[in-house]
Amino acid sequence: MRQTDPEGHGPVRYGPPLPGQDLPVPPGLAAAATGAHTEPTGGGPALLDAALAYWARRGLSADRHRTAAAPGAPALLLALTAALGGDVLVPRPCAAWWAPQARLLGRSVFHVGTPAECGGVPDPYALLETVRRVRAEGGDPRLLVLSVADDPTATVAPPEVVHEAIEAAVGEGLHVVSDETWRDTLHEPHDTVFLSPAEMLPEHVTVLTDLAGPFLPPGWPAAIARFPANDTGTRLRDRVLDVLTALDARIAAPVAAAAAYALAEPDDITQRLAASVRLHARVATAAHRTLVAAGALARPPRAGRHVYADLGPLRSALTARGVGDAQELEDFLTDRLGMPVPGGHRFGDDLGALRVRLATGPFLGTTHEERTASLSSPEPLELPHVERALSLLGSALAELRGDDDARRRESPR
Repeated sequence: MRQTDPEGHGPVRYGPPLPGQDLPVPPGLAAAATGAHTEPTGGGPALLDAALAYWARRGLSADRHRTAAAPGAPALLLALTAALGGDVLVPRPCAAWWAPQARLLGRSVFHVGTPAECGGVPDPYALLETVRRVRAEGGDPRLLVLSVADDPTATVAPPEVVHEAIEAAVGEGLHVVSDETWRDTLHEPHDTVFLSPAEMLPEHVTVLTDLAGPFLPPGWPAAIARFPANDTGTRLRDRVLDVLTALDARIAAPVAAAAAYALAEPDDITQRLAASVRLHARVATAAHRTLVAAGALARPPRAGRHVYADLGPLRSALTARGVGDAQELEDFLTDRLGMPVPGGHRFGDDLGALRVRLATGPFLGTTHEERTASLSSPEPLELPHVERALSLLGSALAELRGDDDARRRESPR
């Protein structure tokens, strides 16, 4: 008898957070977190100006009247969804926090399949088919949320894929929210092309960035949004500010000061970010190599601090251990590895698919000293605590692979 009760496991309250850095806060960032005044709704001048400069360095011009800040990306997405109205489309899988925002407002959420080479961006033909089907059934799709550098798949969508998806969405009258939380965490920044949808069709795209991706610890919630530079963008920002005001969603002054400092990208911040990205990239690559060697399927990680894996090829061995779906796989691996391993159903994937997201942060150690050593070591994979955590993953998967191979050898008898 199946034990899975995904609702009882808390699809919202127990949803997985963004993969954290799991590293000490840089001294300069901690020193910047000062102040006791109240930030205005939507962010104060210093924070907004820092956001404008940050985007300008990435080729995205903006002005203060079409920019907003809030205590975390979920608050901004909730406000955007409320302001735009209608139903929401997202890729399958997608960030765990996207769909709850829309459902909280009573909006329908429709998942769209992604192309074979990447996640985060819907297949344009599947998108068109979904939009037309929803409308034929009386729905009102208005918003597409996507991520070029993606959580949970850790892929970076090629520019041509992004362009086709954006053109299809805009052609159907959808507004696009581009979640660019992970754009500054590319594992190979000189060899990977990141092209923002706002560079392609700027009049139809709002950019959203949670600063916990590149800069801030998760306990310091801050996010920024860049709206289209037209009347539509102005009106949309005004409606978003109305929602944020109703929620009293204002950033704490010390967090706003730290966010402004980080967005200015002084040397200590850029050097720490580069070191952090290198570290997480090496651990992600090692975890990916271990997964693939055991027979799991996983796209190579290209951004972020996570790996997304399909353990479907090991289904028979998992079934023998009472694991038949993503929730049971989440419970099994979380217990076996001693770290959170959220199942793919948390990200809108099918419950019956044996998929999980592995964050790289827990592999860096459990104490301040171990994490600091991971960051400073020229060979972090050789540190005992990192090697031990990766070995535990390898042994758990090798055990499944061995059982699966044994069953295949016995099956002809």
